[in-house]
Parts: sequence; structure tokens; C-alpha cells
Amino acid sequence: MEPVLLRAGEGEVIRDNEQGILRILLAHELLDVTWTSIGAGLPGAAPHVHREHADSFFILEGELVFVLGPELEEVRAPAGTWVSVPPSAVHGFRNGDVRSVYLNYHAPSGGFADYLRGRGEGADNFDPPEDGGRPLSDVVITPPDGGERFDREDRVNVIKGELAQISAFRLSVESVWPGIGAHEHDDQVDTFYVLEGEAGLVVGNEAVRAPAGSFYAAPPGTRHGIGNADGERIAFLNVHSPDVGTAAWVRGG
Repeated sequence: MEPVLLRAGEGEVIRDNEQGILRILLAHELLDVTWTSIGAGLPGAAPHVHREHADSFFILEGELVFVLGPELEEVRAPAGTWVSVPPSAVHGFRNGDVRSVYLNYHAPSGGFADYLRGRGEGADNFDPPEDGGRPLSDVVITPPDGGERFDREDRVNVIKGELAQISAFRLSVESVWPGIGAHEHDDQVDTFYVLEGEAGLVVGNEAVRAPAGSFYAAPPGTRHGIGNADGERIAFLNVHSPDVGTAAWVRGG
């Protein structure tokens, strides 16, 4: 599979109407990623579980309201929040009082992208189990200012979430940051969503510019790297699926 590079507004459109917009950014057996905007007060998904994959969210704008765990406890997630729901944990959500925008990661795929395309029956979606499923404490909920923070000389890396199926990092870098050199992974998908500034990306043998709102995914075996395009400060969300030790590597410096 070739790398995926999409600028703001690009992607496979599944829905575009008065309720909002839903685009598929990536469809891969290890990870499906969507970008969604949803109108104020609209429902998102009724409580359900996935038995074989983790369901994760990063709120870009607005606020989602989740119901989580056996007691369907309500958790409000404003912009900058990361939520990772492991397999067998009950979850559902609705939108808050304003238009919201969020990224959604299914790791591994579980057939989610095909389900959105109308090609799948249930895509690993099941009603909440009679025993209530896993406890709320198993769900990763990281607020905008939360996470494990690591301050380095030229960057700040915050681990926003870590499960075996997926890990997420918010990386803010200074102008002197040398970037992440071109490399490959043979066992995970490496994705980047540019939050601030303009990134410089290595796509195969080319260097391309990616402004805020851009999404880049490097499947296993894909040569990739990232830097700051004009020596400016940038911030991006870096998600790996599966984790396979990435969070531990960040902790090690």
C-alpha cells in the first residue's frame, strides 16, 4: 500500500449533508481513520461494544459527550481530548451544544471502513453485554492538558493514550527541531495529523509540504519522515497502530 497524504477537506466522502460531514482518511487492516463534523446537539452512536478492536477519538473542535462503562457514566470531552475505548468496553456518544469536529481511529480495522461504505453487516459492533462489559477505569480519557509529558530541548512530547492496539502522542516542536528522519516500520501504521504550523513530510523519495489540517499515513514498509517545513514551530498528533513499544520508546527519550 502506498502512503496516504490528504490536505484539509480531502478524503473519501461518506456523508455530506445538513447533519455534518464524514470522510474516510485511511482504510487499512491495521487501522481505519475517519474525520467527522457533526451539528450541534446531534446523536453520534448508541451504546455498544467492539469485541476485537479499540475505538479511539481525538476532538479537534467543539465537544463530544460520551457515555462509558457498565453504568453509562457521562464524560464530556472538549477539543484536545483523547479517548481510547478498549475491546469489550461499552461506549456511545452524542454531540454537545456546538458543531464539533473529531478524528476516529479503529484499531485494527474490524471492518469499520467497509461498514461505513455499506459493505459490512456489523463491523465488530455488538449490543452492550449483560454483565456491563469492562469497567470505566479501563477506558483511556486524557483531557486537553493531560497525558504523560516529556520536555526535551527542542520539543514537548505528550503521550495522550496507550493501549496495545493503539498509542497517541501530541508533539510540539521548536524551530530548531531536526525532525524525524526517513524510516520504515514493518509492524505498524504510523499516522500524523498536523494541528498547527506547516510540516515537511518525506513521502517515498519526495519532500512535500503539509499545512494544518493535513493527514499523513505510512503503512508498514512505507518510507516516511517529518520535519518543520520552514523552521517554524509545529504541532501534530502522531498515532501508531498497534503500539508495539512506541510509548515505551518515547518514555526512554
